[in-house]
Amino acid sequence: MSAALLVIDMQRDFCAPGGYADRAGLDIGRLRAPIPAILRLLAGARARGLLVLHSREGHRADLADLPPSKRRRAERAGAPIGQPGPLGRLLVRGEYGHELIDELQPLPAEPVIDKPGYSVFAHTDLDLLLRNRGIDELILCGVTTEVCVASTLRSAVDLGYACSLVSDACGSAYPELHEATLATVAVEGGVFGRVLDSQALLAEWEAA
Repeated sequence: MSAALLVIDMQRDFCAPGGYADRAGLDIGRLRAPIPAILRLLAGARARGLLVLHSREGHRADLADLPPSKRRRAERAGAPIGQPGPLGRLLVRGEYGHELIDELQPLPAEPVIDKPGYSVFAHTDLDLLLRNRGIDELILCGVTTEVCVASTLRSAVDLGYACSLVSDACGSAYPELHEATLATVAVEGGVFGRVLDSQALLAEWEAA
């Protein structure tokens, strides 16, 4: 099998003060918690020559790709998409808050997938990029565990990819939902793939 590492939505809007998540009242400390584990994964994947991809959630400047239901949900959360904030307009492409955090900047050859929704496969060319590289296994990490990470994982499984979810390299503002998502993935012998932590995955890579 040929694997790729997908780092999901580690953006300032989710992981920095003044961004979308902070304005919505989420604990960005919990969302930043997986950064050390993701750094270890990036170092290991790059050393092995694995394909590394990153994603960013955000919308066009005119919000033409923002569904009304998502707009209303963000308004209820107290962080209207497109509203000006300390990091620029919330969840809008090209704004400072939309960019990936400084600690996890991609290398020049690593694709960055911009998405308007939760799954990195929805309305993007991710599947095409992976199939053109012969990738059939995905290693997933990032934020948030129960939303964008889980949505991407389920899409990947339906498309035929084998998936590994790295538990300590995923973050959520809600510990109970993080744990429930991990349990859901692993149920029935791994219905959505396998769950392991970064140290176990790095040990696998070293043994291989």
